[in-house]
Amino acid sequence: MQVIHRVCAGMDVHKDSVVVCVRKMTGKKIERETKSWATTTTALIELGDWLEAHGCKHAVMEATGVYWKPVWHILSERIELVLANAHEVRNVPGRKSDVNDASWLADLHAHGLVRASFVPPEPIADLRDLTRTRKQLTREVVQHTQRIQKVLETCNIKLSSVVSDILGKSGRAMLDALVAGETDAEKLAALGRSTLKAKRGTLTKALRGRVREHHRILIGTHLQLIDSVREQIRKLDARIEELLVPFAEAVDLLKTIPGIGPTAAQTIIAEIGVDMSRFPSPGHLRSWAGLCPRMDESAGKRRSTRIRKGNRWLKAMLVQCAWSAIRAEGYLRALYFRIRGRQGSKKAIVAVAAAMLNAAYAILRDGAPYRDLGATHFAAVDKKKIAAGLARRIRKLGYEVEMRPAA
Repeated sequence: MQVIHRVCAGMDVHKDSVVVCVRKMTGKKIERETKSWATTTTALIELGDWLEAHGCKHAVMEATGVYWKPVWHILSERIELVLANAHEVRNVPGRKSDVNDASWLADLHAHGLVRASFVPPEPIADLRDLTRTRKQLTREVVQHTQRIQKVLETCNIKLSSVVSDILGKSGRAMLDALVAGETDAEKLAALGRSTLKAKRGTLTKALRGRVREHHRILIGTHLQLIDSVREQIRKLDARIEELLVPFAEAVDLLKTIPGIGPTAAQTIIAEIGVDMSRFPSPGHLRSWAGLCPRMDESAGKRRSTRIRKGNRWLKAMLVQCAWSAIRAEGYLRALYFRIRGRQGSKKAIVAVAAAMLNAAYAILRDGAPYRDLGATHFAAVDKKKIAAGLARRIRKLGYEVEMRPAA
């Protein structure tokens, strides 16, 4: 097998230590030197000196949680590092040890058998941390809202049954009054705005329950936490807007895709960046995001078509945007209904999300806005197939059909 790197290193990274194996090839002889280092900054700087002393300019390490990041940040300025997916560089079972793992990584890298994972540049990485933190805080708001609903059900207050958003202006006014000690259902119902669909009598019945001081303390605690988290979200939004100033044009272009709003556009930039040369094709990007079927065939039979694991942040956001995109007439809606009839709604919505990611790839690569192919795209492409299908349905109804082109 051809040797790509005659001198390289494999690194098995842990929380408090990193085991490094330097592989040298002199003629046909292979020499290995393995040493363990701490992961403190001082020790990592010494590790860089040690690698340079061995003439090592190429190294590979696994992506293990967040422990690889400090090693990457310190050593990437001195040598060429490759980050490997741990699932793709597994050793033979039964030979598991830190030394063997480091040696195995060095052997793979020497022959060019390690596929590099995508590591975003620092500005994009910072933006990614902020958007992911914002998503996590948003989930915390939802969790506290659900806990408030649980307390209300304990009190037999059916607010969530008559108000779509209990933290909206009407719902929040009622909750604040409950926490303040108001128990009169009619006074609580009077706090509802005229825009509520529920009538005053329905609100009064829903708000009559048994609320104790214990329940008021719980609801008040959750409301305070929600206000605090929302304030942090507002601060994160301001910081994200600040970091996105250099990418404002890319964000505006992404928002031309149906279903993609400001938050989704920011998330796309944070997850994949703006440099599409890192992904050779849209298919590579879809595979990295986990929006394509896994390859699982044996004896000519396909055993599974489940989607691959990938970037869960990007995948979840695109699927959510896809549900919004299919509400409007256009290519994405036509694609959804075309696939749903054969494979069901779940696979259809994933296909729409993959199409949206394809569009984002082309937009960021070419710097051009989204161009919709139209709702009649598939009808124009598959005229004969559609006509044959309609004729087949008519024949099943007991009629004869003769097909000939129009004059």
